[in-house]
Order: sequence, then C-alpha cells, then structure tokens
Amino acid sequence: MKNRLLLNLLAALFTFSVALSASTNLLSSEHSSGMVSKVSPDARVWIESPADMQQVSSPVTIMFGSSNVGISPAGKEAENSGHHHLLIDLDQLPAMDIPLPASAQVIHFGRGQTEATLDLEPGTHSLQLLLGNHIHVPHARPVMSKKITITVN
Repeated sequence: MKNRLLLNLLAALFTFSVALSASTNLLSSEHSSGMVSKVSPDARVWIESPADMQQVSSPVTIMFGSSNVGISPAGKEAENSGHHHLLIDLDQLPAMDIPLPASAQVIHFGRGQTEATLDLEPGTHSLQLLLGNHIHVPHARPVMSKKITITVN
C-alpha cells in the first residue's frame, strides 16, 4: 500500500511538473490570473465517504463527489472542469492563485480519479477536497468541500 501511495505521489509530481512547465505565465511579474480558470457558480465537490466523524481502518478508501463541474485530467484544458486534490491534515489552505504544491498533505489526482485508497496512520485526520484546473490552480471561485474529520483505528 505504501508503494502504491508513493507511486501515486510520484505520478502527481510528474503531472504537476509537466503542467508547470506548460504554463507561460508562471514567471510573470503580473498577477497570475492567466492561470486561474472560471467555473460554474453552482459547481461543488464533496467527500462521499468516509463520513464526517467516522471511525475507519487503514487503508482508507475515500470517494469524491462532484456536481455541475466536469472532472478531467491535468493538462487537459476544458471549460468548467478540473481534477481533485485531497488536503490531509492542513491547518491553512494553500495559495489559491498558483499551482497547488504536491506533498503528503496535498495529494493530486491528476488523472481525473474520483476515489483513492490511502494508508493513514492511526489517529485523527482532517480531509478536504479542492478542485484544481488543468495546471493545478484552484478556480477563480475555489471549489472545495467541507473539511471532515475521521479517526483511523
């Protein structure tokens, strides 16, 4: 399981680096609004499972829900679409006008995945989804789920 998580992280880092190099505005001194995409005003994402305050065992399968927005892979620019990023145990949200950093706390699902199985250490964890556009930048109106808390036994 840890190898699968490592492979997913490496794939996300590769996807992130490709998207980053494709962006021509990244090094501009102007506002990075060229990287931010519009999204439907009623677009939303949520964590279907596990439920808030649920006790679970590791590995944990996390299912993502969405409505009024398309889920598409990173690197594919499409109107009103994006891909999921899972925020784990983050106290502060990342910057919303630049590509989201890939880390153990910000997991990229750049292939358009709508669920993941992760090994989480025992204890209490917070989970939140944040949609990113084709280059991993949150939308002009960030589309993010409610933060939930789970306990891993």
